[in-house]
Amino acid sequence: MQPWLLWSAVSHTARLSTVLQILLYLPLTLATLSTSAFLLLSLLLSTHSLIHGTLILLWGSQALSVLQVPMHPFLLLVSFNAFAQTVHPLLTTATSWWGKILTFSGPSFVALEGLSSLLVAQKVGQIGKELADEAESYQLVILLASAAAYVVASWWIVVAYPTAATSPLASTLLGVALTAFLFLTIIGFRLRRTNIVESSMLSLFLAYNVWLCGFDQTSFTDPASSYAPLLSNILPHLQTLVNFIANTLPKPVLVALLYRLAILQFASRILPTIGADAWEIGPSDGWDGRPTSIMTRILLTYRQLIFVMVYSHLLLLDPASQVWWRWANIMFTLLLWSVELTVSPDGDDASTKWKVE
Repeated sequence: MQPWLLWSAVSHTARLSTVLQILLYLPLTLATLSTSAFLLLSLLLSTHSLIHGTLILLWGSQALSVLQVPMHPFLLLVSFNAFAQTVHPLLTTATSWWGKILTFSGPSFVALEGLSSLLVAQKVGQIGKELADEAESYQLVILLASAAAYVVASWWIVVAYPTAATSPLASTLLGVALTAFLFLTIIGFRLRRTNIVESSMLSLFLAYNVWLCGFDQTSFTDPASSYAPLLSNILPHLQTLVNFIANTLPKPVLVALLYRLAILQFASRILPTIGADAWEIGPSDGWDGRPTSIMTRILLTYRQLIFVMVYSHLLLLDPASQVWWRWANIMFTLLLWSVELTVSPDGDDASTKWKVE
């Protein structure tokens, strides 16, 4: 086996181990100790991720991915140790402030998710327009795929409606969101500032959020109720661990976390292509010199810190709060789309040809 192939396998395994440790350790601490212990672990993991990202930014060595693996169990033991006895007032103050930072960061996380979703939908619309311009044979495929997306989104909303619209306010918000989406789609088509691919992608985004608003709350229980002392017998030990993972990791949080991280990842890849024409004018400026490229590098370098903070914030939210943040996400994204449709220039030039039919 080639050395580089072996090292690549070790590096990827280390990254996967890091992700799994963070996914398990944070709800484990929240379930078995207290919210303060959970906030301490989140703060320690965030600090470690910040240092880790900075070292990668300065050094760029893949060995750091392997070296950080034992750090997470150590930080978990530190958190358990700190709250196994009398807690120092400084720790209480630090965890309290960290909880406030995570709470106040909620709107920014929602805004980033909505902005990234709109950006990805527009990029998919651009790709669809370019394919349709290349060959007419692609047009039928694109129309069928868009129609299928509309059908899936409609079915998704209908299935989620009984649990998503459990109150007059929730049903009103759903009606407002659907009406606004239809009007914006028609206006975008009329002004030739959007296309069917972009609209269908946003319909899926709308259906996804409505589904999360009506996620069956009985699908996950109180995390503390799933914890049991570990027995000496290995089989009950494994059974306890499996039950803990199944009942403690809240499914809506994992779904929201996966989507939010994925959409941020896709958006960060799209950012360097924004304003490409303007940057191509100067022959001395390269791709790496664009501001959006620098922003992408920062986002990808500190993605572990973003992962910890987003996950911690989602775990702190109760089901009711998650629902209202979902509605806020829907309304913000539709508002952002309406502004984008209003300010987009007309015409078929190179910068806007993918936005028109």
